[in-house]
Amino acid sequence: MKIYAIGGFNEVGKNMTAVDLGEDVIIFDCGLYLPPIVELEESERVYTEKRLRQIGAVPSDEILDGLNLREKVRAIIPSHAHLDHIGAIPFLAHRYNADIIGTPFTIEVLKTLLNEEQQHLTNRMRIVQPNSFCHVQGKNKKYKVEFINITHSTLQTSMIALHTDEGIVLYSNDFKLDNNPILGKKPNYERLKEIGKEGVKVMIVDSLYSGDERKTASEKVARTLLEEVMLTTNNEKAAVFVTTFSSHIARLKSIVEFGKQLNRRIIFLGRSLNKYVVSASKVDLCPFIHDIEIATYKNQLEKKLKLISKNRSQYLVVCTGHQGEPGSIMDRISRNKLPFQFENGDHAIFSSSVIPTKINIENRERLDQRLRKRGTRLFSNIHVSGHAGREDLRDFINMVNPEHIIPAHGSHDKISPMVSLGEELGYKNNKNIHLLNDRQKLDL
Repeated sequence: MKIYAIGGFNEVGKNMTAVDLGEDVIIFDCGLYLPPIVELEESERVYTEKRLRQIGAVPSDEILDGLNLREKVRAIIPSHAHLDHIGAIPFLAHRYNADIIGTPFTIEVLKTLLNEEQQHLTNRMRIVQPNSFCHVQGKNKKYKVEFINITHSTLQTSMIALHTDEGIVLYSNDFKLDNNPILGKKPNYERLKEIGKEGVKVMIVDSLYSGDERKTASEKVARTLLEEVMLTTNNEKAAVFVTTFSSHIARLKSIVEFGKQLNRRIIFLGRSLNKYVVSASKVDLCPFIHDIEIATYKNQLEKKLKLISKNRSQYLVVCTGHQGEPGSIMDRISRNKLPFQFENGDHAIFSSSVIPTKINIENRERLDQRLRKRGTRLFSNIHVSGHAGREDLRDFINMVNPEHIIPAHGSHDKISPMVSLGEELGYKNNKNIHLLNDRQKLDL
């Protein structure tokens, strides 16, 4: 068995791992690296595979070409619906004669991305329910692939267990251990313990916060933080805007429920929100769909914002822009590019953390400065992470007991603490815990 660390082992994003089983190759994830895309000029935002490769926004999967592995790829299996895990599929999947297999929500979001980018793939798309399995046909054998439900900051995230003759390959990228999810199923601890007993040969694991000595808080904590800000502050006459990750349907559910308690009409603004909410609705995972209005195109946005401006205390606005992204609704309002102006005492609630890249930090700082000049009240970090902390990872390793560990999902300064955690648990660096770089191969 050979593991190819294609992307996501030197950065947060661009996730892609290939497992070479001799006659067959299975790919996990195929994501974008978002910072260089954020830096593109507005006029350049018609993406092509060539342009995305030039700026380093897609995984360097050409390494499979040079090794004559591309024609052996039998399946591309995304773990969940975030862009750093599925965003490159519309641009790269055409290179492989392989099925794309995912949970219903993940596949629905992928279809929306393909429509947005006006891309057509000939790859067959297959849907597997959480806590279920499918078979992938290799050249001379079938492989069982399980989708084990786990919690994260979007719906139907799975740990993927690939059953091989040499043991199970467990792809666990991204996750948290949340026993009180606001929406969706709890982690399937029972099955994880069972595969631990069956024998996990190698585990590729989300190690982004392996250096943070914590247990990551449940989503119910974020819900309580939102409740405090939305229901116990003086906002009777104020405009209230909330921004969060568009893919975080559970968070959006809490925001909508508190908006209803405020007796405000709830309006979602922005294409990204529309993409994820409609996708969730299509797979019956959006219980609040009839409680909201959605506006996406320029005329719709301008019409709604004029109305909101005249009746500030009657609306709750949920919009894009929690990272201060250029072109987002928050950014455009702060720059007077849309017909609404924040006034003294209005509320801007950021139910998110700033993704720690230079471009995001700078964009968000500039947005906050523009909002403060208007006298807007800022409520930041009304959020809990979707990623496991060091103590979650300790429990998880003890539960699964893998033979080998490969830390993933970040630069080495972020993921290398997983090595010391592994050593605390009896693993040895470069023997059975392996810190890899993008484009590097591990021969087991």
